[in-house]
Amino acid sequence: MEPENNVYESLLRYTKALSAALGYRDLMTRLHSERVCGLSLVMGIRCGIEKQELVALRISSSFHDIGKIGIPDAILLKPGKLDEAEWEVMKQHSEIGANIMLATELDGSRRAAVAIRAHHEHYDGNGYPDGLLGEQIPICARIISIADSYDAMAVTRTYHKAKKHRDILAILRDETGGKHDPQLMSLFLDIIEKSRFKALDS
Repeated sequence: MEPENNVYESLLRYTKALSAALGYRDLMTRLHSERVCGLSLVMGIRCGIEKQELVALRISSSFHDIGKIGIPDAILLKPGKLDEAEWEVMKQHSEIGANIMLATELDGSRRAAVAIRAHHEHYDGNGYPDGLLGEQIPICARIISIADSYDAMAVTRTYHKAKKHRDILAILRDETGGKHDPQLMSLFLDIIEKSRFKALDS
């Protein structure tokens, strides 16, 4: 087995229990993470990113929301819109997730942690937690951001109904250049039309 595959298998083994724990608290988040991983990997492969980066993408997309395990139930499972104070708490999940990944102290964890921390950064610099701009944001995080946004709108949650595919695309196009990387979005728009994760249009 190649070294990068050994890195992935070790990280997966140590984080699998955390994923299961999150699933017991919030099954929707765990299933969402699995779909985001599927979309992200196709994008990563189509981008031609190197093997080590692809391994990091697989790990970070699978566990991009693992930090939600540290968010209080009253906020994480709230069946409605979060108020400003609650939203500030929810935003901490990207930093918590990065710290959880780093705590494994395994080879490869730092690269994955960087992407987890940055998956809510925006291309125009208005994201969180660090206000990174453009290509300052790791490519894995930019990929996850798009897949995350699409799937979040494609599935019914306690606080919103699933949107139709065409409506999601309209929103994503509007967000391109602000929230999302234009080049990666162009790639995603081609990929999603052939994806099993494509939302319904009826």
